[in-house]
Amino acid sequence: MYDFWDWWQHLPESINPFLVDIGSFRLPYYGLMYIIAFATTYCLALYRVKHEKRFGITKSHINGLMTVMILGLVIGARLGYVLFYNLFYYLKNPLEIFLPFSFSNGIAFTGISGMSYHGGLIGVIVAVWYYIRKSELNFWQMTDLFAPVIPLGYTFGRLGNFINGELYGRVTSKPFGMYFPLAPGSSLRHPSQLYEAFFEGIFLFAVLWSMRNLKWAKGAMLAFYLIGYGVVRLLIEYFRQPDAHLGFVFLSFSLGQIFSGFMILVGFSVYLYIALTREG
Repeated sequence: MYDFWDWWQHLPESINPFLVDIGSFRLPYYGLMYIIAFATTYCLALYRVKHEKRFGITKSHINGLMTVMILGLVIGARLGYVLFYNLFYYLKNPLEIFLPFSFSNGIAFTGISGMSYHGGLIGVIVAVWYYIRKSELNFWQMTDLFAPVIPLGYTFGRLGNFINGELYGRVTSKPFGMYFPLAPGSSLRHPSQLYEAFFEGIFLFAVLWSMRNLKWAKGAMLAFYLIGYGVVRLLIEYFRQPDAHLGFVFLSFSLGQIFSGFMILVGFSVYLYIALTREG
């Protein structure tokens, strides 16, 4: 048993986070995980359109929606990180917002690092709203289509975080803690990326997928998604190490918890709006 825990605790130290590592060029596995996440969402959405005739849209619509969702996610997640998490740094280094280089000490290839989930969510919603408006589709119906399938993609995104050794958890004395090379000190830490991979991904997907065909008003699945993710993320943040340059921004709450709390309120507001307008 000791051999297992020793292997488990030192696992992050033995993982090479790069799919390609040639000279100064490095391609992390994280990008591959994004591709798998998008492909999973795409396939599940096509499956629903094929087997649930109520949506009445074509594969072409799915292709268009996925395209704008990917663009909205990447742009929104990056701008969200810049605005919410490190604004003053990027005001001094604006070229680094979208260029994969660091200019603070010469020129060095770094890749694009720093993405905000909540910024990405806003970007996706805005992009979907724009596409649907141009295509004359029903916004609430499209959110009902995608809300139950998106969480499974988070599983792969969080596994990418784990492979990178980033977004590690807080210090723990439990044997299932791990040593993360990028973490300060030499203490065991919660593998919070794996907690998020399971609860934000597999668990939330299972809950929403099981609810998808019940008699809800149009748009209800978006409300349930916002509430569900917000609750899960708020709780898991108690095990995740806050960003070093931010720490706890209000009492013992991290910025991620504050955004998640706001997300829960928005979810309840969406459900109340749908209930009052009887969208269905």
